[in-house]
Amino acid sequence: MSKALAVCRKELRQISRDRRTLLILVFIPAFFLLLYGYALNFDIRHVRLAVEDRDGSPESRAVVSAFINSGYFDLEAAVYGPRDAERLLDLGDAKAVLVIPEGFARDTRAGRLTPVQVIISGENANTAATVLGYAGSILRTAGAPVTAAGRTVQPLLSVEPRIWYNPELRSTLFLVPGLIAYIAMITAVASTALSIVREKEVGTIEQVRMAPMNTPSFIIGKTIPYFLIALASAALIIGASMILFGLPMRGNWLALFFALSLFLIGALATGLLISTVSDTQQVAFQLALLISFLPTIMLSGFIFPISSMPRALQLITYLVPARYFLVALRGIVLKGTAVTHLLPQLAALALYAATMLTLASLRLAKERA
Repeated sequence: MSKALAVCRKELRQISRDRRTLLILVFIPAFFLLLYGYALNFDIRHVRLAVEDRDGSPESRAVVSAFINSGYFDLEAAVYGPRDAERLLDLGDAKAVLVIPEGFARDTRAGRLTPVQVIISGENANTAATVLGYAGSILRTAGAPVTAAGRTVQPLLSVEPRIWYNPELRSTLFLVPGLIAYIAMITAVASTALSIVREKEVGTIEQVRMAPMNTPSFIIGKTIPYFLIALASAALIIGASMILFGLPMRGNWLALFFALSLFLIGALATGLLISTVSDTQQVAFQLALLISFLPTIMLSGFIFPISSMPRALQLITYLVPARYFLVALRGIVLKGTAVTHLLPQLAALALYAATMLTLASLRLAKERA
């Protein structure tokens, strides 16, 4: 352990001399959080709405007002025929058209079922599905109580939804944990991937090879400084997420620290493994991005649900550590899940970290031989 601490002190002195890299490792992740946190948002607002009100009654105007007052739709234009609506949709001046038929007020007063048409542009399938959900919810709310023969008629079935963990359905609470995993993975992998390669380029790695030190001590000594820096950076972006985006903390802080530590150790070990197979910092940086960026974005469940992927890709996701960390992070932060329920995820992170450390040690020992 004394040899590992000696390497750790050497690495800390080297990092302290390179203030620019230190600032990048600590503060650039927080900048990425601000950039992506505000840029990525699945909530859809200000949908341009055209209205074709063929009835012109107080009841039809009440439905139009329900759309406008919801905050999701902005009244773009009033149209007076199918051709006008088609033209607005073709030009992109409207994303949805609300068509209220003639006799709408008469039918609602009589208690009869009255169809209302909503035409939605489907050029973006995800947006169209979201807008369709908004419209359906508004119409169910606006048309729930109707008047028939002087009395109020309620629908036969009443739905009272309860949304747990994210009552407002804010996409930020879904995206921010993924951003934390994504940013922590990239910075941790890149930092250690460049450390050994930098010594190769300047020639100091030869002195290390000649030193009376075993490979595990060298690996541990290299990992400790960057682990502390990555941990401080992760704490900074988690704190910023709570302040700026309202990320809750419903679980145990110690459990969060443990899960984060396992994830960071695995990421740092991955960077060390990359550094052992790279001869230049450029190659190491490119490999770090390839190994950390794409799997974390595409195969972790950060944005795309794993259950909807082809079976072959689902099997590959078991090799991505961010998959397990996201489950643990969202469980601890959003749900307050007990650590005992997260043991499979924590065990997978520990296994990944041990595997990467072992492979990095074997590869480095082969180079020193």
